[in-house]
Amino acid sequence: MSDFDLADALDCSPDNRAPPSDTEQDVECDLKLSEDLNLMVTRNRTTMKRVANLVLAVNMLSKSLSLCGRDLSDVALCGAIMDCVVEETVFQEAWNSFSGKPLFQRCSSVCEVTVSDERQKDLILTTREMKLQAITLKAGNCDREVNFKMCHYSPPSSINSLTVLLSVSKNLHISCSMEDGKVSLILEQYSQESLNEINQDDGLDRFLFFKMTPPGGSLVSFESVKFRGWFISTSSVDVDPSVEMCQAATSCRVTCFNVKHQEKK
Repeated sequence: MSDFDLADALDCSPDNRAPPSDTEQDVECDLKLSEDLNLMVTRNRTTMKRVANLVLAVNMLSKSLSLCGRDLSDVALCGAIMDCVVEETVFQEAWNSFSGKPLFQRCSSVCEVTVSDERQKDLILTTREMKLQAITLKAGNCDREVNFKMCHYSPPSSINSLTVLLSVSKNLHISCSMEDGKVSLILEQYSQESLNEINQDDGLDRFLFFKMTPPGGSLVSFESVKFRGWFISTSSVDVDPSVEMCQAATSCRVTCFNVKHQEKK
C-alpha cells in the first residue's frame, strides 16, 4: 500500500504530478475537462485524502459538464460547476432541534434551468389551471418546457445542504402546503423581494427545497425544507402527467430529475 500513488489516477502528464509528500513547494496540475475548459489545481503537501477528494471532484465535474451545452454563459457554467463540486449532506433533524431561528439568505447566484424526470418527461405549465405537469414532449413542442429560475440560498450553519427556490416567473414560485397529513405542491404568487431572507417562524420555508445529488450521480431530487421527507415527484405512468409531493420514490412515483442549465437570451 505504501508504494501506491493515487496521483496516478489523475489524467495529467508525469511532469505535472505532485511531488513526494515530504516537500512543501506548490505544484500545479493541469486537468483537461473538455475541449474548451481546463481545471488548474494548485496544492502543496500531498496526502492520500486530498488526492482522493480531488479525483472524485474531477470525475463528477467532467461527467456533469459533458451533459451541458458548449455555449453556456459564464453564470450558467458557474452554476453547473458549483452543483457538482459542492458536497451535499442530508440531515434528518426537525426544525426544533436547531438552536435559535434558522435563517436562509438569498444568494446572487441565479440560473435558468429546465427539468425533466428520469423517464424523460418534461415539466410544463398549464396556463388555464396554473399547474405543473410532466409529459413527454415531441419534436417541435420543446418550447412548452418551463424555464425555471433556480435561486440558491445560503443555509444556517447547522445545515449543510444545497438549498434552492424554483420560480416559474418573477413572483410565481413552487411552494408546499399540508392538509390532512398530506403535503401538496402548488404554484404560489409571492413577492420575490420578500423572499430575500427566510427564517423558521415566518413560514416562508415552504418555498425552499434541498437539492440533493447522490455521490457520482447526475440526477437530483428536491426535498421540501418545511416538510422534511417529502419530495417533488412525477408519475412513472406515461398517461399520468401529475406533478405532486410524495414521501419516497416508489414504483408509482419518480423523485429523480435531470436539471439542464440554459443559455440566457
